[in-house]
Amino acid sequence: MDLNYLENGISGEENPCKRTRKRLTYVQTSVALFFMDNQAVNNIFLTKVNFTTIIFLLSCILISCNNNKEPLTAKEFIVVQDSVRRMTELIARDVSREGPVAWLRYFENSSGFFMASEGQLVFPNNDSATSFIRNKLVKSINKINLRWNNLRIDPLTPKLAGISAAFHEEITGFDGRKKPEDGYFTGIAQQTRKGWQLRNAHWSLMVTK
Repeated sequence: MDLNYLENGISGEENPCKRTRKRLTYVQTSVALFFMDNQAVNNIFLTKVNFTTIIFLLSCILISCNNNKEPLTAKEFIVVQDSVRRMTELIARDVSREGPVAWLRYFENSSGFFMASEGQLVFPNNDSATSFIRNKLVKSINKINLRWNNLRIDPLTPKLAGISAAFHEEITGFDGRKKPEDGYFTGIAQQTRKGWQLRNAHWSLMVTK
C-alpha cells in the first residue's frame, strides 16, 4: 500500500479526507467564534440546539477522518478491547487509592480533550480540568471509591475506542461524611504516547427519589 496516498492522494492531489479535515477544522473554529462574538444570537440559539452538541459532532467527524483506516481485524479488535478494559481497571484502582488527582493521569493532554457532566461542558480542555482538580476538588474530597458495572468497549480503530459503563462512587469528604453516587459514563479512549487515555468523557447521574 502507498502510505503517501493517505496524506497526498494520487498524483500529488490532496486526499479528500485531508480536505475534509481542513474544512471541518475551519468550520469548528468559525462556529465557536461566531457564538462567542454574538452573545444575543447565542442565547436565542441555545434554547433550541445545544452548542456543545454541535462542536461534539464536528469533533467526531474530525476524529473519524484523522483515523481513516481499514476495518479492524479480529485480532486488532480483541487487542484494543483488552487494552481499554485494562485502562478502565487502572482508573478505578488509582482513583480509589489516590483520590481525584489520579484522573489527570488518564485525561489526554491535547487540545481535543473535554469533559461534560449532566449535559453541561464542565472542562473545555485539559488545562481547566487540571486547575479545578488540583486547586479545588482535592480540597473537598478526601477519598473516592469508584466501581464500573456493565462495561462496554467498542473498538473503532487500532487507536480509538468508545467506552460506556454504569458507575458507582462513594465520595468521602474531609469531615468523614460519605456520599454515594450512581450514574452512567461514556467517553472516547485514544492510544497516546503515554498509553490509553480519555480523549473526552461525559457523566450522567441517576436521579434518586
